[in-house]
Amino acid sequence: MKLGIDSQKLPEFLKRGPLASLDHVKELGLGGLFFPTVLDMNPTLDKSALRDIRTKADELGLYLEAGVGKINPYCSAEAPEFRAIGGGDVILGFTRMIEASAAIGCRELWISPGNFKSEYRGRLANDRFRTDVTWDEQLLAIEKVLLKLTPVARANGVHLNMETHDEITSFEILRLIEKVGEDCMGIVFDTANGLQRGEHPVYVAKRVAPYVRQTHIKDAYVAHATGGLDFQTRPVGRGIVDFATIIPILAKAKPDLNLSLEVAASVEDKPRKANPRQCIEIDDPIWRAGHPDLNAEELEAYLSMVSVFEKHVASGEIPDWEAYEASHYGYPTYEKQAYGFGEAITFIRSSVRHIETICADNGITLSTSTTKRQAA
Repeated sequence: MKLGIDSQKLPEFLKRGPLASLDHVKELGLGGLFFPTVLDMNPTLDKSALRDIRTKADELGLYLEAGVGKINPYCSAEAPEFRAIGGGDVILGFTRMIEASAAIGCRELWISPGNFKSEYRGRLANDRFRTDVTWDEQLLAIEKVLLKLTPVARANGVHLNMETHDEITSFEILRLIEKVGEDCMGIVFDTANGLQRGEHPVYVAKRVAPYVRQTHIKDAYVAHATGGLDFQTRPVGRGIVDFATIIPILAKAKPDLNLSLEVAASVEDKPRKANPRQCIEIDDPIWRAGHPDLNAEELEAYLSMVSVFEKHVASGEIPDWEAYEASHYGYPTYEKQAYGFGEAITFIRSSVRHIETICADNGITLSTSTTKRQAA
Protein backbone atom coordinates (compact mmCIF):
# COMPACT_ATOMS: atom_id res chain seq x y z
CA MET A 1 0.00 0.00 0.00
CA LYS A 2 1.06 3.60 -0.59
CA LEU A 3 -0.15 6.63 1.32
CA GLY A 4 -0.67 9.81 -0.69
CA ILE A 5 -3.09 12.73 -0.90
CA ASP A 6 -5.91 14.20 -2.99
CA SER A 7 -4.64 17.19 -4.96
CA GLN A 8 -7.60 19.34 -3.89
CA LYS A 9 -6.44 19.00 -0.28
CA LEU A 10 -2.71 19.43 -0.91
CA PRO A 11 -1.72 22.91 0.34
CA GLU A 12 -0.78 25.33 -2.46
CA PHE A 13 -1.67 22.88 -5.23
CA LEU A 14 -3.24 25.60 -7.40
CA LYS A 15 -0.34 27.95 -6.73
CA ARG A 16 2.35 25.37 -7.53
CA GLY A 17 0.64 23.46 -10.34
CA PRO A 18 0.80 19.70 -10.98
CA LEU A 19 4.54 19.25 -11.59
CA ALA A 20 5.74 21.31 -8.63
CA SER A 21 3.04 19.71 -6.48
CA LEU A 22 4.57 16.30 -7.18
CA ASP A 23 7.82 17.67 -5.74
CA HIS A 24 5.83 18.94 -2.75
CA VAL A 25 4.30 15.49 -2.23
CA LYS A 26 7.79 13.99 -2.29
CA GLU A 27 9.04 16.58 0.22
CA LEU A 28 6.18 15.72 2.57
CA GLY A 29 7.14 12.06 2.45
CA LEU A 30 3.88 11.02 0.82
CA GLY A 31 3.56 8.26 -1.76
CA GLY A 32 1.42 9.75 -4.50
CA LEU A 33 -1.13 12.22 -5.79
CA PHE A 34 -4.82 11.69 -6.57
CA PHE A 35 -6.23 14.16 -9.13
CA PRO A 36 -10.05 14.25 -8.89
CA THR A 37 -10.21 14.58 -12.67
CA VAL A 38 -7.64 14.40 -15.41
CA LEU A 39 -8.60 18.02 -16.17
CA ASP A 40 -6.91 18.91 -12.88
CA MET A 41 -3.70 17.67 -14.49
CA ASN A 42 -4.28 19.69 -17.64
CA PRO A 43 -7.55 21.47 -18.53
CA THR A 44 -7.11 20.92 -22.28
CA LEU A 45 -5.91 17.29 -22.04
CA ASP A 46 -2.66 18.27 -23.73
CA LYS A 47 -0.87 14.97 -24.40
CA SER A 48 2.62 16.34 -23.88
CA ALA A 49 1.71 17.98 -20.56
CA LEU A 50 0.02 14.81 -19.30
CA ARG A 51 3.04 12.69 -20.31
CA ASP A 52 5.32 15.08 -18.42
CA ILE A 53 3.25 14.60 -15.25
CA ARG A 54 3.33 10.83 -15.67
CA THR A 55 7.06 10.85 -16.25
CA LYS A 56 7.78 13.02 -13.23
CA ALA A 57 5.58 10.91 -10.96
CA ASP A 58 7.44 7.79 -12.10
CA GLU A 59 10.82 9.43 -11.58
CA LEU A 60 9.85 10.39 -8.03
CA GLY A 61 8.42 6.94 -7.29
CA LEU A 62 4.93 8.34 -6.73
CA TYR A 63 1.60 6.83 -7.65
CA LEU A 64 -0.62 8.86 -9.96
CA GLU A 65 -4.40 8.57 -9.88
CA ALA A 66 -7.10 10.51 -11.67
CA GLY A 67 -10.81 10.67 -12.30
CA VAL A 68 -13.55 11.60 -14.72
CA GLY A 69 -15.80 13.62 -12.44
CA LYS A 70 -19.41 13.91 -11.36
CA ILE A 71 -21.53 11.90 -13.77
CA ASN A 72 -25.02 12.74 -12.49
CA PRO A 73 -26.58 14.49 -15.51
CA TYR A 74 -28.79 16.55 -13.21
CA CYS A 75 -25.58 18.17 -11.97
CA SER A 76 -23.97 18.75 -15.37
CA ALA A 77 -24.67 22.48 -15.31
CA GLU A 78 -22.55 22.71 -12.17
CA ALA A 79 -19.51 21.32 -14.01
CA PRO A 80 -19.46 23.01 -17.45
CA GLU A 81 -15.86 21.93 -18.04
CA PHE A 82 -17.01 18.37 -18.78
CA ARG A 83 -19.26 19.60 -21.56
CA ALA A 84 -16.64 22.02 -22.82
CA ILE A 85 -13.91 19.39 -23.21
CA GLY A 86 -16.34 17.48 -25.42
CA GLY A 87 -17.12 20.51 -27.57
CA GLY A 88 -20.66 20.66 -26.21
CA ASP A 89 -21.09 16.89 -25.87
CA VAL A 90 -20.85 15.71 -22.24
CA ILE A 91 -20.48 12.02 -23.10
CA LEU A 92 -17.75 12.85 -25.60
CA GLY A 93 -16.11 14.96 -22.90
CA PHE A 94 -16.08 12.01 -20.50
CA THR A 95 -14.84 9.77 -23.32
CA ARG A 96 -11.91 12.05 -24.06
CA MET A 97 -11.04 12.17 -20.37
CA ILE A 98 -11.08 8.39 -20.10
CA GLU A 99 -8.89 8.01 -23.18
CA ALA A 100 -6.43 10.68 -22.02
CA SER A 101 -6.15 9.06 -18.59
CA ALA A 102 -5.62 5.59 -20.01
CA ALA A 103 -2.91 6.94 -22.33
CA ILE A 104 -0.77 7.81 -19.30
CA GLY A 105 -1.54 4.63 -17.41
CA CYS A 106 -4.28 5.97 -15.12
CA ARG A 107 -6.87 3.25 -15.42
CA GLU A 108 -8.57 3.56 -12.05
CA LEU A 109 -10.80 6.61 -12.44
CA TRP A 110 -12.85 8.42 -9.80
CA ILE A 111 -16.48 9.26 -10.47
CA SER A 112 -19.07 10.84 -8.17
CA PRO A 113 -22.88 11.02 -8.06
CA GLY A 114 -23.42 14.64 -7.06
CA ASN A 115 -22.29 17.83 -5.39
CA PHE A 116 -22.32 18.72 -1.71
CA LYS A 117 -23.58 22.24 -0.99
CA SER A 118 -21.92 23.20 2.27
CA GLU A 119 -23.78 26.51 2.47
CA TYR A 120 -26.98 24.62 3.34
CA ARG A 121 -27.51 22.88 6.66
CA GLY A 122 -29.21 19.50 6.77
CA ARG A 123 -30.49 17.17 4.10
CA LEU A 124 -30.91 19.88 1.44
CA ALA A 125 -27.12 20.16 1.22
CA ASN A 126 -27.28 16.82 -0.62
CA ASP A 127 -28.54 16.14 -4.15
CA ARG A 128 -30.16 13.06 -2.66
CA PHE A 129 -32.90 15.31 -1.28
CA ARG A 130 -33.39 17.63 -4.25
CA THR A 131 -37.01 18.64 -4.65
CA ASP A 132 -37.03 19.04 -8.44
CA VAL A 133 -36.07 15.42 -9.15
CA THR A 134 -36.15 12.30 -6.97
CA TRP A 135 -33.03 10.41 -5.97
CA ASP A 136 -34.32 7.28 -7.74
CA GLU A 137 -34.59 9.30 -10.94
CA GLN A 138 -31.04 10.55 -10.46
CA LEU A 139 -29.75 7.00 -9.86
CA LEU A 140 -31.42 5.84 -13.05
CA ALA A 141 -29.87 8.73 -14.97
CA ILE A 142 -26.43 7.91 -13.51
CA GLU A 143 -26.87 4.28 -14.56
CA LYS A 144 -27.71 5.35 -18.12
CA VAL A 145 -24.58 7.52 -18.31
CA LEU A 146 -22.45 4.66 -17.00
CA LEU A 147 -23.89 2.27 -19.58
CA LYS A 148 -23.02 4.76 -22.32
CA LEU A 149 -19.45 4.91 -21.03
CA THR A 150 -18.87 1.19 -20.42
CA PRO A 151 -17.77 0.42 -24.01
CA VAL A 152 -15.17 3.18 -23.72
CA ALA A 153 -14.06 1.92 -20.31
CA ARG A 154 -13.70 -1.65 -21.55
CA ALA A 155 -11.86 -0.58 -24.69
CA ASN A 156 -9.33 1.29 -22.56
CA GLY A 157 -9.03 -1.22 -19.72
CA VAL A 158 -10.47 1.30 -17.27
CA HIS A 159 -12.55 1.04 -14.10
CA LEU A 160 -14.96 3.87 -13.39
CA ASN A 161 -14.93 3.96 -9.60
CA MET A 162 -17.91 5.48 -7.81
CA GLU A 163 -17.04 7.27 -4.58
CA THR A 164 -19.00 6.53 -1.44
CA HIS A 165 -19.91 10.20 -1.65
CA ASP A 166 -22.14 12.34 0.55
CA GLU A 167 -25.28 11.59 -1.47
CA ILE A 168 -25.13 7.87 -2.23
CA THR A 169 -25.25 4.77 -0.04
CA SER A 170 -22.90 1.81 -0.35
CA PHE A 171 -25.92 -0.40 -1.09
CA GLU A 172 -26.81 1.76 -4.11
CA ILE A 173 -23.26 1.66 -5.44
CA LEU A 174 -23.18 -2.13 -5.22
CA ARG A 175 -26.43 -2.31 -7.19
CA LEU A 176 -24.94 -0.05 -9.86
CA ILE A 177 -21.91 -2.35 -10.12
CA GLU A 178 -24.24 -5.32 -10.60
CA LYS A 179 -25.96 -3.53 -13.49
CA VAL A 180 -22.87 -2.04 -15.13
CA GLY A 181 -20.35 -4.82 -14.52
CA GLU A 182 -17.41 -5.08 -12.11
CA ASP A 183 -15.04 -5.48 -15.06
CA CYS A 184 -15.39 -1.74 -15.70
CA MET A 185 -16.78 -0.31 -12.46
CA GLY A 186 -15.44 -0.22 -8.93
CA ILE A 187 -15.51 1.89 -5.78
CA VAL A 188 -13.60 4.81 -4.31
CA PHE A 189 -14.03 4.18 -0.60
CA ASP A 190 -14.25 7.41 1.35
CA THR A 191 -13.89 6.29 4.95
CA ALA A 192 -16.05 9.07 6.42
CA ASN A 193 -18.73 9.94 3.86
CA GLY A 194 -20.94 6.97 4.74
CA LEU A 195 -21.45 8.55 8.15
CA GLN A 196 -23.66 11.13 6.47
CA ARG A 197 -25.91 8.34 5.24
CA GLY A 198 -26.14 6.69 8.66
CA GLU A 199 -23.76 3.91 7.62
CA HIS A 200 -21.17 2.52 10.03
CA PRO A 201 -17.66 2.86 8.49
CA VAL A 202 -16.61 -0.69 9.44
CA TYR A 203 -19.84 -2.16 8.03
CA VAL A 204 -19.27 -0.21 4.81
CA ALA A 205 -15.66 -1.39 4.59
CA LYS A 206 -16.75 -5.02 4.85
CA ARG A 207 -19.47 -4.51 2.20
CA VAL A 208 -17.37 -2.72 -0.37
CA ALA A 209 -13.84 -4.11 0.16
CA PRO A 210 -13.94 -6.55 -2.80
CA TYR A 211 -14.72 -3.66 -5.16
CA VAL A 212 -12.49 -0.91 -3.74
CA ARG A 213 -9.91 0.33 -6.25
CA GLN A 214 -9.24 3.86 -4.94
CA THR A 215 -9.71 5.60 -1.60
CA HIS A 216 -10.25 8.84 0.25
CA ILE A 217 -8.87 8.49 3.77
CA LYS A 218 -10.80 10.86 5.99
CA ASP A 219 -11.94 11.11 9.60
CA ALA A 220 -14.75 13.07 11.23
CA TYR A 221 -16.35 14.30 14.42
CA VAL A 222 -19.95 13.06 14.72
CA ALA A 223 -22.05 13.93 17.78
CA HIS A 224 -25.58 14.93 18.71
CA ALA A 225 -26.57 18.56 18.15
CA THR A 226 -29.66 20.58 17.30
CA GLY A 227 -31.40 18.94 14.34
CA GLY A 228 -29.51 15.66 14.45
CA LEU A 229 -25.77 15.02 14.37
CA ASP A 230 -22.92 17.42 13.72
CA PHE A 231 -20.33 16.31 11.15
CA GLN A 232 -16.90 17.94 11.05
CA THR A 233 -13.69 16.77 9.34
CA ARG A 234 -10.91 15.88 11.79
CA PRO A 235 -7.32 14.62 11.46
CA VAL A 236 -7.18 10.88 10.81
CA GLY A 237 -7.17 9.13 14.17
CA ARG A 238 -8.83 12.03 16.00
CA GLY A 239 -12.36 11.33 14.86
CA ILE A 240 -14.94 8.58 14.98
CA VAL A 241 -13.66 6.30 12.18
CA ASP A 242 -12.05 3.04 13.35
CA PHE A 243 -9.04 2.88 11.04
CA ALA A 244 -7.42 0.13 13.11
CA THR A 245 -10.22 -2.17 11.90
CA ILE A 246 -10.75 -0.71 8.42
CA ILE A 247 -7.18 -0.58 7.09
CA PRO A 248 -6.57 -4.33 7.58
CA ILE A 249 -9.87 -5.09 5.82
CA LEU A 250 -8.76 -3.03 2.81
CA ALA A 251 -5.22 -4.44 2.85
CA LYS A 252 -6.49 -8.01 2.83
CA ALA A 253 -8.79 -7.34 -0.12
CA LYS A 254 -6.23 -5.37 -2.16
CA PRO A 255 -2.67 -5.27 -0.76
CA ASP A 256 -1.48 -2.77 -3.40
CA LEU A 257 -4.33 -0.31 -2.80
CA ASN A 258 -3.35 3.36 -2.71
CA LEU A 259 -4.56 5.32 0.32
CA SER A 260 -5.22 8.97 -0.56
CA LEU A 261 -5.72 11.42 2.29
CA GLU A 262 -8.65 13.79 1.89
CA VAL A 263 -8.05 16.25 4.70
CA ALA A 264 -9.22 19.76 5.53
CA ALA A 265 -8.04 22.22 2.87
CA SER A 266 -6.30 25.40 4.00
CA VAL A 267 -8.33 28.58 3.62
CA GLU A 268 -5.86 29.95 1.07
CA ASP A 269 -6.61 26.97 -1.16
CA LYS A 270 -10.35 26.76 -0.58
CA PRO A 271 -12.01 29.74 1.13
CA ARG A 272 -14.73 28.68 3.52
CA LYS A 273 -18.34 29.57 2.96
CA ALA A 274 -20.35 31.45 5.56
CA ASN A 275 -22.01 28.35 7.04
CA PRO A 276 -19.59 25.41 7.16
CA ARG A 277 -21.52 23.42 9.76
CA GLN A 278 -22.88 20.10 8.50
CA CYS A 279 -25.90 18.38 10.02
CA ILE A 280 -26.97 14.74 9.63
CA GLU A 281 -30.75 14.81 10.19
CA ILE A 282 -30.81 11.21 11.35
CA ASP A 283 -34.01 11.57 13.41
CA ASP A 284 -36.01 13.36 10.73
CA PRO A 285 -38.81 11.19 9.24
CA ILE A 286 -38.07 12.39 5.70
CA TRP A 287 -34.36 11.62 6.15
CA ARG A 288 -35.15 8.15 7.51
CA ALA A 289 -37.59 7.38 4.69
CA GLY A 290 -34.85 8.32 2.23
CA HIS A 291 -32.62 5.45 3.47
CA PRO A 292 -34.64 2.25 2.94
CA ASP A 293 -31.51 0.03 3.03
CA LEU A 294 -30.46 1.19 6.49
CA ASN A 295 -31.24 -1.80 8.72
CA ALA A 296 -31.83 -1.84 12.46
CA GLU A 297 -28.60 -3.70 13.27
CA GLU A 298 -26.32 -1.23 11.50
CA LEU A 299 -28.24 1.80 12.78
CA GLU A 300 -27.91 0.51 16.34
CA ALA A 301 -24.17 -0.03 15.84
CA TYR A 302 -23.87 3.46 14.34
CA LEU A 303 -25.63 5.15 17.25
CA SER A 304 -23.61 3.09 19.74
CA MET A 305 -20.42 4.24 18.02
CA VAL A 306 -21.58 7.86 18.31
CA SER A 307 -22.39 7.34 22.01
CA VAL A 308 -18.89 6.01 22.73
CA PHE A 309 -17.31 8.87 20.80
CA GLU A 310 -19.40 11.41 22.74
CA LYS A 311 -17.98 10.05 26.01
CA HIS A 312 -14.49 10.95 24.75
CA VAL A 313 -15.79 14.41 23.89
CA ALA A 314 -17.45 14.83 27.30
CA SER A 315 -14.22 13.84 29.07
CA GLY A 316 -12.30 16.55 27.21
CA GLU A 317 -10.10 14.03 25.39
CA ILE A 318 -11.60 15.18 22.08
CA PRO A 319 -12.70 18.81 21.54
CA ASP A 320 -16.33 19.40 20.66
CA TRP A 321 -17.44 21.16 17.48
CA GLU A 322 -17.21 24.70 18.86
CA ALA A 323 -13.89 24.21 20.67
CA TYR A 324 -12.27 22.67 17.62
CA GLU A 325 -13.59 25.41 15.34
CA ALA A 326 -12.30 28.13 17.65
CA SER A 327 -8.88 26.53 18.01
CA HIS A 328 -8.37 26.27 14.25
CA TYR A 329 -10.00 29.43 13.00
CA GLY A 330 -10.16 31.71 15.99
CA TYR A 331 -12.05 34.57 14.38
CA PRO A 332 -15.66 35.67 14.92
CA THR A 333 -16.10 36.41 11.20
CA TYR A 334 -14.89 34.82 8.00
CA GLU A 335 -12.89 37.85 6.87
CA LYS A 336 -9.76 36.40 8.47
CA GLN A 337 -9.14 32.74 9.09
CA ALA A 338 -6.29 31.03 10.89
CA TYR A 339 -6.28 27.58 9.28
CA GLY A 340 -3.56 28.22 6.73
CA PHE A 341 -0.61 26.41 5.14
CA GLY A 342 1.12 25.49 8.40
CA GLU A 343 -2.03 24.16 10.04
CA ALA A 344 -2.86 22.09 6.95
CA ILE A 345 0.63 20.54 6.95
CA THR A 346 0.26 19.68 10.65
CA PHE A 347 -3.14 18.09 9.88
CA ILE A 348 -1.54 15.98 7.13
CA ARG A 349 1.42 14.86 9.21
CA SER A 350 -0.78 13.88 12.14
CA SER A 351 -2.95 11.81 9.79
CA VAL A 352 0.09 10.13 8.23
CA ARG A 353 1.45 9.11 11.62
CA HIS A 354 -1.82 7.44 12.55
CA ILE A 355 -1.99 5.37 9.35
CA GLU A 356 1.70 4.45 9.63
CA THR A 357 1.21 3.23 13.19
CA ILE A 358 -1.81 1.10 12.26
CA CYS A 359 0.04 -0.49 9.35
CA ALA A 360 3.11 -1.20 11.49
CA ASP A 361 0.96 -2.73 14.25
CA ASN A 362 -0.80 -4.99 11.74
CA GLY A 363 2.23 -6.05 9.70
CA ILE A 364 0.99 -4.20 6.63
CA THR A 365 3.53 -2.92 4.13
CA LEU A 366 3.03 0.82 3.75
CA SER A 367 5.19 2.83 1.40
CA THR A 368 5.56 6.57 1.12
CA SER A 369 8.25 8.32 -0.90
CA THR A 370 10.62 8.23 2.08
CA THR A 371 9.38 5.48 4.37
CA LYS A 372 8.68 1.80 3.99
CA ARG A 373 7.30 -0.27 6.81
CA GLN A 374 7.67 -3.95 6.05
CA ALA A 375 5.64 -6.75 7.56
CA ALA A 376 7.56 -8.66 10.22
